[in-house]
This record gives sequence, structure tokens and C-alpha cells, in this order.
Amino acid sequence: MIPCFSASLLSYSSSVLATAKWNRTPTPEFVLLGFSEHGNVQAVLFMVFLVIYVITLLGNLGMLMLIRLDAQLHTPMYFFLSSLSFLDICYSSSITLRLLSDLLAERKVISYSACLAQFYCYAVFATTECYLLAVMAYDRYVAICTPLLYAISMSSRVCTLLVAGSYLAGIVNATIHTGFALRLSFCGSKVINHFYCEGPPLYAISCTDPTINEIIMFVVVGFNLFVTNLIILISYTYILSTILRMRSAVGKRKAFSTCASHLTTVTLFYGSAASMYLRPSSRHSQDLDKVASVFYTVVTPMLNPLVYSLRNMEVKDALRRVMQRRHSSE
Repeated sequence: MIPCFSASLLSYSSSVLATAKWNRTPTPEFVLLGFSEHGNVQAVLFMVFLVIYVITLLGNLGMLMLIRLDAQLHTPMYFFLSSLSFLDICYSSSITLRLLSDLLAERKVISYSACLAQFYCYAVFATTECYLLAVMAYDRYVAICTPLLYAISMSSRVCTLLVAGSYLAGIVNATIHTGFALRLSFCGSKVINHFYCEGPPLYAISCTDPTINEIIMFVVVGFNLFVTNLIILISYTYILSTILRMRSAVGKRKAFSTCASHLTTVTLFYGSAASMYLRPSSRHSQDLDKVASVFYTVVTPMLNPLVYSLRNMEVKDALRRVMQRRHSSE
């Protein structure tokens, strides 16, 4: 249904099951607690998340189609934006579809292999988005600070490699965390106090001491956040310096317009993600984690295309041109 749930992932899940069997750890299934404590509003929550998911699909698919149909948007900036829209569809689908299913189900169970598969996909997409946002900041730096070299510096080959590198970082990160999750055993409660499978809630119910997993998560996620935030910070330091030296008011407005959309997306994503992952899971409230998780796994993918379409004049002009061509052809 989405790229992550392909044959390669099914093969990966089978290896997970084989490892679990070899360790003789009886972990057939988990129970996702989700929002069960709000049992009287499950139907309302289902409708809310369904509307958000539909808007996410329509917004990101619409952005993909608009960029494909309008030749003036065939630039590196919009290549990265289309990559972000595709990623947000996969990212949201890997979480929200399961959440919608569980809101309707009486038994909110998930198998051990499906749980680790979801954990793996989530880690791939979340990490990839971090690096892709950093790549988009670098793209704005090159476009604004060295415009004469932009076509050479951001060639189609370079852009493709940057997106591929972002996915590679996501795969490496997910493989590390999922690999270390295989050492955990679950002999007691199988109830996960979350609405999807990921690190801290799994560590909280493990019979094995999860200290190593928590340290690995703190170090690896901290490294990813540090590197990507450093790239964004350095890029925007140079961008701001360049914009302040511009004499053209029109140039300043255009530069601020494209940068404002990206900065809004960065703030939405990093703000909620950092609040959850840079603390050991046993020392903070998992209920607060759920609120933060809803924001950056469900809400943010919906807001990204809205932010870029509402704050970006080029996107508005492209939409106007596409609509005019459609009416003229009729």
C-alpha cells in the first residue's frame, strides 16, 4: 500500500519473527492502548483523524500534481517539496491508517512482527524528513547566497543524490533502533501506552533492561537532530545576512516568502519531535508523548502543503495557471 510495506519489508519482518523464536521469547501480540481512556469519544476521534488524513492525502497529492503539471515549478526547490509531499503521504499512512483501524476495533491488538515493522517504517520516514528539511534549507542558501552558481550547484543529479542520502540516513537510523529492539523480551504486560509502535513505549514494558536502547536512541536521535539543525541554522544565518544586504525590496519579499514557508514547516516538525526524544522514556509522561506524537505524525503532514500553498506566491500563481488552462481546454 505504501513503499515501506513492500516485499523487502515483509522479508525483514520474517527475520524478526525468526529471531524472536530463536530467543524463545513468547511475544505473539501487543495491545495498543491508544486513546482507550477516552472511550466515550472514540467515534469523534475517528472522524477527526479521518478528516485530517483525507486532507493530508488531498493536500500532498495536490501539491505533487501541481508541481508536475506546471513547468515553472520544475526547479530544485519544488523537486524537494514534491519529495516532502510524497514522504508525508507515506509517513502519515504508516501511522494514521493503523490508528483509524484501532479506533473502530474492540481488541486493539498488533502482532510482534507488525509492531516492529511499523516501528521500522516510522523511524525511516521521520528521520528522512529531518534530513530532507535540512536539504531544503541548504537549497535556499545556495539559491539566495550564490544565485549565479545555483544551476550548477543544484543540478538534477545533485538533487537526486541529496534526496537519496536523506532516505539512506532514515534507513540506517531505523535499522539501528529496530536491531537493538530485538534484544528486548516482553514477559509481563503487553499493553503499549501509545497509538503506534515506537521506541519509548516499547522500552517501558520490556522485561529486559532497556537502558542500552534508551542510550542508543538518545545518542543517535540527538546526533540526527544536531546535524540537521546545525545545517538549517548555518544556512539561515547566511541567508539572513544576504537578505539584509539586498537593495531590492521585491527580492527581499520573495526570499522571505520562500524561507518563511520552510521555517514554519521546520518549527512544526522539530519542535514536537525534540520534546519527546531527547529525554529517557521512564522519566516523563507517556500521555504527553501521545499529544506530541499526534502533532508531528498526524497533524504536521497535513499542515505542510497548506503552509507552502498559503504562504508561497509561486504556488498560488501555478495553481491559477493550471486552472486557467483547464478552463480554456473546456
